[in-house]
Formats: sequence, C-alpha cells, structure tokens
Amino acid sequence: MGFDYGSTKWTKLRAGVLRAAGYRCQYAKRYGRREEATHVHHIWPAEDYPEYAWCRWNLIALSTASHNAMHDRRTGKLTEAGEALRRRTRPPRK
Repeated sequence: MGFDYGSTKWTKLRAGVLRAAGYRCQYAKRYGRREEATHVHHIWPAEDYPEYAWCRWNLIALSTASHNAMHDRRTGKLTEAGEALRRRTRPPRK
C-alpha cells in the first residue's frame, strides 16, 4: 500500500509546505532561478521511508520541471538529482 496523496492530512501539510516556501521552487532557487512551486516532494521517498513521510524536514516545494527531474518516471525511482538531494538531507538525530 502506497502513501495516500489524496488524504486531508496530506493536503493540509502540502499546502503548509508550499505556503512556507512562498510558492517558489526551492531547487530552482538554489540555482538563482525563480519558478512557481506546484508540487511537494518527499526527499526520502514515502514509499521507501514511511517513517519520514509526514516530517516537514523531508518535504520540499518544487516546480513541475524540478519535480520531474527528481524521479525516473518509468521506474518510479529517484534520478541522480533526486539521490543527490536525498544525500544532502539528513534525518534529524533523535
């Protein structure tokens, strides 16, 4: 069973992440570009790391183009760009 992207809990969390980012793509921002964020990406994929699925530190606001660059749409796995972002994002210590 996969992550429920249609749930009310996700809809509210997603809206909060987009609002906090000012509706700007955080990946594009890193490279000096301004792009509208329309997606919220799980840096550590929810399907592989369900324990991080609801953690704000694991979520990033992205444009459609940036989000597509994070995933291989044929396999569903992270691309090299997605893996690089995941490697740079460490779970907080408990």
